[in-house]
Amino acid sequence: MVTAFHNIALLTSGGDAPGLNAAIRAVVRAANYHGIAVTGIHDGYDGMMDGDFQELTSAGVSGIIQRGGTILKSSRSDRFTTVEGRRLAFEQLKRHHIDGVILIGGDGSFAGARAFTAEHSIPFVAIPKTIDNDINGTDFTIGYDTAINTAMEAIDKIRDTAESHNKIFFVEVMGRDAGFIAYRTGLGVGAEAIYIPETKTDLQHLYTVLDKGWSRKKSSIIVVVAEGDEVGGAATISKKVNERYPQFAVRLCILGHIQRGGSPTCSDRVLATRLGVGAVNALLEGQSNIMVGEINHDIVYTPLADARKRALQITPSMMEMLNILSS
Repeated sequence: MVTAFHNIALLTSGGDAPGLNAAIRAVVRAANYHGIAVTGIHDGYDGMMDGDFQELTSAGVSGIIQRGGTILKSSRSDRFTTVEGRRLAFEQLKRHHIDGVILIGGDGSFAGARAFTAEHSIPFVAIPKTIDNDINGTDFTIGYDTAINTAMEAIDKIRDTAESHNKIFFVEVMGRDAGFIAYRTGLGVGAEAIYIPETKTDLQHLYTVLDKGWSRKKSSIIVVVAEGDEVGGAATISKKVNERYPQFAVRLCILGHIQRGGSPTCSDRVLATRLGVGAVNALLEGQSNIMVGEINHDIVYTPLADARKRALQITPSMMEMLNILSS
């Protein structure tokens, strides 16, 4: 089934992530290829309610695939959580003759789309982006690969300093609710310990790791901590270690928003491109209220009702590997 579309809207919503511009480029060019106009909405749902719309063309998205951030800007909107706000957004879409919407967002943005489509009849297709990689229905989200590579490169540099001065560094990465960044980055940098929201933080185990490390005269120790760790993040853990081992040189580094910026990796650019084209194809196939994802290299559709937050599933073999590598 091929459904006729004349003008679709495109917006980025929520926190930014590397690869958004690559997805924008793919949506615009795929839509234009099929003779469909694309209207870009600035500032996410706020722009939808305010009518901050602009035509996007294939020529206009040239040269943006390598850029971080989003040319459409983004926001988190409290107004859109209200019935009145969503009604205003619907009126703006109809005024601009929009017959379909492609949303690039995360869990919070998807919640807004679910509320909107329950009240109004314009079809939505969502593309998952979040550096946390914590959305069901896709192996990876746009921005995750760049974020872990950014964190890895930063921690590699920290390791150089740690080894030069025999220091223990506690490095906090993003991940308020999920440990995907911390776990994968920690493995990539050879961290002596990794702490994430999905597991109980065993400080006694950390003390054992530190004791073993210094008894072997290790020149540096790196501990990677997700910001949502149950103890209170890297600041709290490093303070406890400093109190227990006043003789150690303990340092804290919080990477913060550096993980959201920068030029997207090749993997993120390719994923964003595939999902952007897939979103346009989904609309043409008559799909509505779904998220486009990639699982085992295949483009798949997940109902928006099921495209929600997920946690990192920790298996016994994963824990065993961490214990082996930290010994």
